[in-house]
Amino acid sequence: MSTNFYHSFLQMNTIFISIVVEALPFILIGVFISGIIQIFITEEMLYKIIPKNRYLAVLVAILLGFIFPGCECGIVPIVSRLIKKGVPHYVAVAFMLTGPIINPIVLFATFIAFGNNIEMVIYRAGAAMIIAYIIGIVLSYLKIENPLKHDLVTIPVDHTIPVRKKLWSVCVHAIEEFFSMGKFLILGAFIAAFVQTFIPTSTLMHIGNGQVASILVMMALAFILSLCSEADAFVASSFQSTFSLNSIVAFMVIGPMIDIKNTLMLFQHFKSRYVFIIIGLVIVLTFFTTLFI
Repeated sequence: MSTNFYHSFLQMNTIFISIVVEALPFILIGVFISGIIQIFITEEMLYKIIPKNRYLAVLVAILLGFIFPGCECGIVPIVSRLIKKGVPHYVAVAFMLTGPIINPIVLFATFIAFGNNIEMVIYRAGAAMIIAYIIGIVLSYLKIENPLKHDLVTIPVDHTIPVRKKLWSVCVHAIEEFFSMGKFLILGAFIAAFVQTFIPTSTLMHIGNGQVASILVMMALAFILSLCSEADAFVASSFQSTFSLNSIVAFMVIGPMIDIKNTLMLFQHFKSRYVFIIIGLVIVLTFFTTLFI
Protein backbone atom coordinates (compact mmCIF):
# COMPACT_ATOMS: atom_id res chain seq x y z
CA MET A 1 0.00 0.00 0.00
CA SER A 2 1.57 3.30 -1.11
CA THR A 3 2.02 6.18 1.31
CA ASN A 4 -0.22 8.46 -0.79
CA PHE A 5 -3.05 5.93 -0.82
CA TYR A 6 -2.69 5.40 2.95
CA HIS A 7 -2.92 9.16 3.59
CA SER A 8 -5.91 9.42 1.23
CA PHE A 9 -7.62 6.57 3.07
CA LEU A 10 -7.04 8.29 6.43
CA GLN A 11 -8.39 11.55 5.02
CA MET A 12 -11.50 9.79 3.67
CA ASN A 13 -11.99 8.07 7.01
CA THR A 14 -11.74 11.41 8.86
CA ILE A 15 -14.25 13.10 6.53
CA PHE A 16 -16.62 10.13 6.79
CA ILE A 17 -16.57 10.12 10.60
CA SER A 18 -16.99 13.90 10.79
CA ILE A 19 -20.09 13.80 8.52
CA VAL A 20 -21.65 10.95 10.51
CA VAL A 21 -20.90 12.53 13.91
CA GLU A 22 -22.22 15.89 12.71
CA ALA A 23 -25.44 14.41 11.35
CA LEU A 24 -26.32 11.81 14.01
CA PRO A 25 -27.70 14.23 16.65
CA PHE A 26 -30.05 15.76 14.09
CA ILE A 27 -31.17 12.35 12.83
CA LEU A 28 -32.02 11.47 16.44
CA ILE A 29 -33.95 14.71 16.93
CA GLY A 30 -35.78 14.12 13.65
CA VAL A 31 -36.88 10.56 14.42
CA PHE A 32 -38.06 11.52 17.93
CA ILE A 33 -40.10 14.41 16.54
CA SER A 34 -41.49 11.99 13.95
CA GLY A 35 -42.48 9.66 16.81
CA ILE A 36 -44.14 12.48 18.74
CA ILE A 37 -46.12 13.48 15.63
CA GLN A 38 -47.22 9.86 15.15
CA ILE A 39 -48.34 9.28 18.75
CA PHE A 40 -49.58 12.67 19.96
CA ILE A 41 -50.62 14.77 16.93
CA THR A 42 -54.05 14.17 15.43
CA GLU A 43 -55.22 14.94 11.92
CA GLU A 44 -57.75 17.38 13.42
CA MET A 45 -54.94 19.44 14.98
CA LEU A 46 -53.14 19.71 11.65
CA TYR A 47 -56.30 20.66 9.76
CA LYS A 48 -56.81 23.59 12.14
CA ILE A 49 -53.26 24.89 11.55
CA ILE A 50 -53.04 24.52 7.77
CA PRO A 51 -55.17 26.88 5.63
CA LYS A 52 -57.37 25.33 2.95
CA ASN A 53 -56.06 27.73 0.29
CA ARG A 54 -52.96 26.21 -1.34
CA TYR A 55 -51.14 29.55 -1.67
CA LEU A 56 -51.62 30.38 2.00
CA ALA A 57 -50.88 26.79 3.08
CA VAL A 58 -47.49 26.78 1.34
CA LEU A 59 -46.69 30.21 2.80
CA VAL A 60 -47.55 29.02 6.34
CA ALA A 61 -45.37 25.93 5.87
CA ILE A 62 -42.42 28.07 4.81
CA LEU A 63 -42.83 30.49 7.71
CA LEU A 64 -42.86 27.57 10.18
CA GLY A 65 -39.18 27.16 9.31
CA PHE A 66 -38.41 30.33 11.28
CA ILE A 67 -39.44 28.67 14.54
CA PHE A 68 -38.23 25.14 13.88
CA PRO A 69 -34.54 24.63 14.81
CA GLY A 70 -34.04 21.66 12.50
CA CYS A 71 -31.43 20.35 10.12
CA GLU A 72 -31.80 18.64 6.75
CA CYS A 73 -30.29 15.48 8.25
CA GLY A 74 -33.42 14.74 10.29
CA ILE A 75 -36.23 16.49 8.46
CA VAL A 76 -37.14 13.75 5.94
CA PRO A 77 -38.78 11.38 8.48
CA ILE A 78 -40.67 14.35 9.95
CA VAL A 79 -42.06 15.32 6.56
CA SER A 80 -42.96 11.72 5.76
CA ARG A 81 -44.88 11.46 9.02
CA LEU A 82 -46.71 14.76 8.40
CA ILE A 83 -47.89 13.52 5.00
CA LYS A 84 -49.15 10.29 6.59
CA LYS A 85 -51.04 12.43 9.09
CA GLY A 86 -52.90 14.18 6.29
CA VAL A 87 -50.73 17.23 5.54
CA PRO A 88 -50.77 17.89 1.76
CA HIS A 89 -47.50 16.69 0.22
CA TYR A 90 -46.74 20.06 -1.38
CA VAL A 91 -47.11 21.80 2.00
CA ALA A 92 -44.82 19.28 3.72
CA VAL A 93 -42.18 19.58 0.97
CA ALA A 94 -42.21 23.39 1.15
CA PHE A 95 -41.49 23.10 4.88
CA MET A 96 -38.79 20.48 4.24
CA LEU A 97 -36.95 22.75 1.79
CA THR A 98 -36.92 25.87 3.95
CA GLY A 99 -36.84 24.51 7.52
CA PRO A 100 -33.10 23.68 7.51
CA ILE A 101 -32.21 27.08 5.99
CA ILE A 102 -34.33 29.80 7.57
CA ASN A 103 -34.46 28.58 11.16
CA PRO A 104 -32.87 31.01 13.66
CA ILE A 105 -29.79 28.87 14.38
CA VAL A 106 -28.78 28.63 10.72
CA LEU A 107 -29.49 32.30 10.02
CA PHE A 108 -27.40 33.36 13.01
CA ALA A 109 -24.57 31.04 11.93
CA THR A 110 -24.70 32.62 8.46
CA PHE A 111 -24.58 36.10 9.98
CA ILE A 112 -21.48 35.23 12.05
CA ALA A 113 -19.72 33.29 9.27
CA PHE A 114 -19.81 36.28 6.92
CA GLY A 115 -18.56 38.80 9.46
CA ASN A 116 -21.92 40.10 10.70
CA ASN A 117 -23.09 40.68 7.12
CA ILE A 118 -26.89 40.83 7.17
CA GLU A 119 -26.99 40.93 3.36
CA MET A 120 -25.88 37.30 3.08
CA VAL A 121 -28.58 36.27 5.56
CA ILE A 122 -31.25 38.08 3.51
CA TYR A 123 -30.01 36.62 0.22
CA ARG A 124 -29.90 33.09 1.62
CA ALA A 125 -33.27 33.19 3.39
CA GLY A 126 -34.97 35.09 0.57
CA ALA A 127 -33.74 32.77 -2.17
CA ALA A 128 -34.71 29.68 -0.16
CA MET A 129 -38.23 30.99 0.49
CA ILE A 130 -38.79 31.94 -3.15
CA ILE A 131 -37.60 28.55 -4.40
CA ALA A 132 -39.60 26.57 -1.82
CA TYR A 133 -42.76 28.58 -2.48
CA ILE A 134 -42.61 28.06 -6.24
CA ILE A 135 -41.90 24.34 -5.79
CA GLY A 136 -44.78 23.99 -3.32
CA ILE A 137 -47.22 25.65 -5.74
CA VAL A 138 -45.97 23.62 -8.73
CA LEU A 139 -46.35 20.37 -6.77
CA SER A 140 -49.85 21.38 -5.69
CA TYR A 141 -50.98 21.37 -9.32
CA LEU A 142 -49.55 17.93 -10.05
CA LYS A 143 -52.07 15.12 -9.70
CA ILE A 144 -50.21 13.13 -7.05
CA GLU A 145 -52.34 11.32 -4.49
CA ASN A 146 -49.55 9.65 -2.55
CA PRO A 147 -45.87 10.51 -3.16
CA LEU A 148 -44.72 8.12 -0.43
CA LYS A 149 -43.51 4.58 -1.06
CA HIS A 150 -45.77 3.37 1.74
CA ASP A 151 -49.52 3.62 2.09
CA LEU A 152 -51.03 6.72 3.67
CA VAL A 153 -52.82 4.60 6.27
CA THR A 154 -51.66 5.69 9.72
CA ILE A 155 -52.38 4.56 13.27
CA PRO A 156 -54.94 6.91 14.85
CA VAL A 157 -54.17 8.59 18.14
CA ASP A 158 -55.74 6.70 21.04
CA HIS A 159 -56.53 9.19 23.81
CA THR A 160 -57.27 6.41 26.32
CA ILE A 161 -53.64 5.21 26.41
CA PRO A 162 -51.66 6.55 29.42
CA VAL A 163 -48.98 9.14 28.67
CA ARG A 164 -46.26 6.77 29.95
CA LYS A 165 -47.19 4.17 27.32
CA LYS A 166 -47.39 6.84 24.66
CA LEU A 167 -43.85 8.00 25.47
CA TRP A 168 -42.66 4.41 25.24
CA SER A 169 -44.33 4.16 21.82
CA VAL A 170 -42.50 7.32 20.75
CA CYS A 171 -39.17 5.72 21.74
CA VAL A 172 -39.99 2.47 19.91
CA HIS A 173 -40.99 4.40 16.79
CA ALA A 174 -37.85 6.57 16.97
CA ILE A 175 -35.57 3.52 17.27
CA GLU A 176 -37.17 1.83 14.26
CA GLU A 177 -36.96 5.03 12.22
CA PHE A 178 -33.37 5.65 13.29
CA PHE A 179 -32.13 2.29 12.05
CA SER A 180 -34.13 2.72 8.87
CA MET A 181 -32.56 6.14 8.17
CA GLY A 182 -29.13 5.31 9.62
CA LYS A 183 -28.02 3.08 6.76
CA PHE A 184 -28.67 5.85 4.26
CA LEU A 185 -26.73 8.32 6.38
CA ILE A 186 -23.78 5.89 6.42
CA LEU A 187 -23.95 5.31 2.67
CA GLY A 188 -24.32 9.02 1.89
CA ALA A 189 -21.46 9.96 4.21
CA PHE A 190 -19.21 7.33 2.60
CA ILE A 191 -19.96 8.55 -0.94
CA ALA A 192 -19.41 12.18 0.08
CA ALA A 193 -16.13 11.33 1.83
CA PHE A 194 -14.91 9.30 -1.15
CA VAL A 195 -15.68 12.06 -3.66
CA GLN A 196 -14.15 14.76 -1.45
CA THR A 197 -10.96 12.72 -1.08
CA PHE A 198 -10.41 11.60 -4.65
CA ILE A 199 -11.88 14.53 -6.61
CA PRO A 200 -9.79 17.60 -5.70
CA THR A 201 -11.75 20.76 -4.97
CA SER A 202 -9.15 22.64 -7.03
CA THR A 203 -10.41 20.80 -10.13
CA LEU A 204 -13.93 22.10 -9.61
CA MET A 205 -12.63 25.59 -8.87
CA HIS A 206 -10.68 25.54 -12.13
CA ILE A 207 -13.85 24.64 -14.03
CA GLY A 208 -15.87 27.35 -12.29
CA ASN A 209 -14.76 30.33 -14.34
CA GLY A 210 -17.53 32.68 -15.34
CA GLN A 211 -20.87 33.60 -13.85
CA VAL A 212 -22.85 30.55 -14.98
CA ALA A 213 -20.07 28.01 -14.45
CA SER A 214 -19.30 29.27 -10.93
CA ILE A 215 -22.92 28.82 -9.83
CA LEU A 216 -23.09 25.31 -11.29
CA VAL A 217 -19.77 24.32 -9.68
CA MET A 218 -20.80 25.62 -6.25
CA MET A 219 -24.14 23.80 -6.52
CA ALA A 220 -22.29 20.58 -7.37
CA LEU A 221 -19.87 21.20 -4.50
CA ALA A 222 -22.73 21.65 -2.03
CA PHE A 223 -24.22 18.34 -3.14
CA ILE A 224 -20.89 16.53 -2.80
CA LEU A 225 -19.75 17.99 0.52
CA SER A 226 -23.05 17.07 2.25
CA LEU A 227 -22.51 19.58 5.02
CA CYS A 228 -24.93 20.21 7.85
CA SER A 229 -26.90 23.45 7.37
CA GLU A 230 -25.65 24.68 10.74
CA ALA A 231 -22.05 24.55 9.47
CA ASP A 232 -22.13 25.13 5.71
CA ALA A 233 -22.01 28.94 5.96
CA PHE A 234 -18.53 28.80 7.50
CA VAL A 235 -17.30 26.66 4.59
CA ALA A 236 -19.06 28.93 2.08
CA SER A 237 -17.39 32.02 3.54
CA SER A 238 -13.98 30.50 2.78
CA PHE A 239 -14.80 30.68 -0.96
CA GLN A 240 -15.43 34.45 -0.96
CA SER A 241 -12.11 35.27 -2.61
CA THR A 242 -12.61 32.61 -5.30
CA PHE A 243 -16.29 32.55 -6.23
CA SER A 244 -18.96 35.19 -6.88
CA LEU A 245 -21.54 36.21 -4.29
CA ASN A 246 -24.45 34.58 -6.12
CA SER A 247 -22.58 31.27 -6.48
CA ILE A 248 -21.90 31.26 -2.73
CA VAL A 249 -25.61 31.87 -2.06
CA ALA A 250 -26.41 28.97 -4.43
CA PHE A 251 -24.05 26.79 -2.37
CA MET A 252 -25.84 27.67 0.87
CA VAL A 253 -29.33 27.24 -0.59
CA ILE A 254 -29.08 23.99 -2.53
CA GLY A 255 -26.95 22.08 0.02
CA PRO A 256 -29.61 21.85 2.76
CA MET A 257 -32.30 21.13 0.15
CA ILE A 258 -30.55 18.30 -1.68
CA ASP A 259 -27.19 16.77 -0.84
CA ILE A 260 -26.00 13.17 -1.12
CA LYS A 261 -27.21 11.88 2.24
CA ASN A 262 -30.49 13.80 2.12
CA THR A 263 -31.23 12.56 -1.40
CA LEU A 264 -30.73 8.95 -0.34
CA MET A 265 -33.13 9.50 2.56
CA LEU A 266 -35.70 10.98 0.17
CA PHE A 267 -35.50 7.87 -2.02
CA GLN A 268 -36.07 5.77 1.11
CA HIS A 269 -39.42 7.45 1.86
CA PHE A 270 -40.68 8.85 -1.46
CA LYS A 271 -41.35 7.39 -4.88
CA SER A 272 -38.45 7.85 -7.28
CA ARG A 273 -40.40 9.95 -9.78
CA TYR A 274 -41.47 12.36 -7.06
CA VAL A 275 -37.88 12.72 -5.79
CA PHE A 276 -36.60 13.42 -9.31
CA ILE A 277 -39.26 16.10 -9.75
CA ILE A 278 -38.19 17.80 -6.51
CA ILE A 279 -34.47 17.57 -7.38
CA GLY A 280 -35.06 18.93 -10.90
CA LEU A 281 -37.10 21.87 -9.61
CA VAL A 282 -34.57 22.66 -6.88
CA ILE A 283 -31.64 22.67 -9.33
CA VAL A 284 -33.36 24.81 -11.98
CA LEU A 285 -34.88 27.31 -9.55
CA THR A 286 -31.72 27.65 -7.45
CA PHE A 287 -29.69 28.35 -10.58
CA PHE A 288 -32.01 31.03 -11.96
CA THR A 289 -32.86 32.61 -8.60
CA THR A 290 -29.21 33.06 -7.61
CA LEU A 291 -28.18 34.07 -11.15
CA PHE A 292 -30.17 37.29 -10.73
CA ILE A 293 -28.78 38.21 -7.30
